[in-house]
Amino acid sequence: MKKIEVEKHDNNYEFDLVCIGGGSGGLACALKAVELGAKVACIDPQRGAAGIYTNAGITYKKQMHQACLLGKDIRHAAYYGWNICSARKRPINWRKLISSIQNVTEDVAKEDDRMKYIKFFNGFGSFVDARSVKIKLINNEELLVTGKHILVATGTQPVYPKIPGSLEYGITSDEFFSLPSPPTGKTLCVGGGVVCMEIAGILNGLNFNVTVMARSEVLRGFDQEMVKLVMKDMTSRGVAFLQHCFPKSIALTRCKRLIVTYNNSQKNNAEEFRIFDRVIWAIGRRALLDDINISAINPALNDSEIIVNEYEETTVPNVYALGDITSGRPKLFSVAVAAGDLLAQRLFSGAGRTMNYENVARRIFTPLEYSFVGLTEEEAEERFDRSGIQIHHGYYEPLELALTHHCTNFCYMKVIAKCDEHYPILGMHITGPNAGEIMQGFSVAINSGLTLHKLFATVGVCATNAQNFTQLFNKKN
Repeated sequence: MKKIEVEKHDNNYEFDLVCIGGGSGGLACALKAVELGAKVACIDPQRGAAGIYTNAGITYKKQMHQACLLGKDIRHAAYYGWNICSARKRPINWRKLISSIQNVTEDVAKEDDRMKYIKFFNGFGSFVDARSVKIKLINNEELLVTGKHILVATGTQPVYPKIPGSLEYGITSDEFFSLPSPPTGKTLCVGGGVVCMEIAGILNGLNFNVTVMARSEVLRGFDQEMVKLVMKDMTSRGVAFLQHCFPKSIALTRCKRLIVTYNNSQKNNAEEFRIFDRVIWAIGRRALLDDINISAINPALNDSEIIVNEYEETTVPNVYALGDITSGRPKLFSVAVAAGDLLAQRLFSGAGRTMNYENVARRIFTPLEYSFVGLTEEEAEERFDRSGIQIHHGYYEPLELALTHHCTNFCYMKVIAKCDEHYPILGMHITGPNAGEIMQGFSVAINSGLTLHKLFATVGVCATNAQNFTQLFNKKN
């Protein structure tokens, strides 16, 4: 492993580390760096001295997903003998929900004592050269700081489509989580990726009308068998899907509603339209590299993403990048935090350990949660051929839903293993309640060399959904 010589407090520079961006990855690196004795500056227009060691979007999605689950539990309580009015008869207090989540997010930010050792600049940072950063504070004052090491961790911004009316009448996924009033009426979510599906699931779970429009398949790159189950479950709950459709324009009607004109590629790009009350864009995100004057240092790029090596190093000496702004990395909060922490250790303690980007578990906060770790079935077949893998699978009925008569047709799990002497597990997938919580433990096991023999030799925890993985003997043809 590579070991970096540590020379903190170089008098030639004002700071040992300058972080352009105070989000999850940048702040994680800054916090670990000050813990190791480094002098650190963090530049961010939103967080400033209150830097948030949590991703606001993740916090909002988790809490809103929990609100949906509570609404469902209220409806299910009657089956257990509780006399409770149906949640469907009482609309959610949207303002209280948003306010409560905001307060919790701010409280989390104040819990880390290391924050006070970071010099925060509430503004925007841009490169002058590979050692100097110009800061434009939100009060328009300009400063210049120098750093021995500079980290780019600005994250990305949601993209608007280049069609008439997109800016005037649509909002992005970021704005959704701070809507001042409840999203009544009909909402169109455009995208088909994780964020789009999660927002659609939240709206549906909070009893709002929602339609998903996707240019092609939803959740591309995920295991398609699992995706179809997620979609069928969402459809059964009332979510509408417009696949293979892409918007052409948005206009305001005389009654203050939105007419969305779109092309349907399954009908020879026929032009169609529908009426909605709100449009949410979740079509992707992009790094705003021009805003940080990236051309001043000219690192290697892949479109709008910065190319880095295994040590998070760009092609410019002493300039690093991590998180969503980097090319080929998982766009996950936990990944950015771990990578930032490890980068600080390499820079300021001489450690050599690098981030392991393989077998990172994921979960999606759709109404029926989906979580997985490792390869999809499609990836496993492509890498080892169909004859080179063995798949164990099966449906299961969560015990907590048995009394409610709630549909469990989409609760499913599968294990993908490589066909050799030990049958190492390549991937595990599950749809069902608390899927992410279940997968966390199995991701540790897979990263520790879990095999089919070890899995099936494990005694499961009685009356849990996770137990079914240890009894998944049925092979897929």
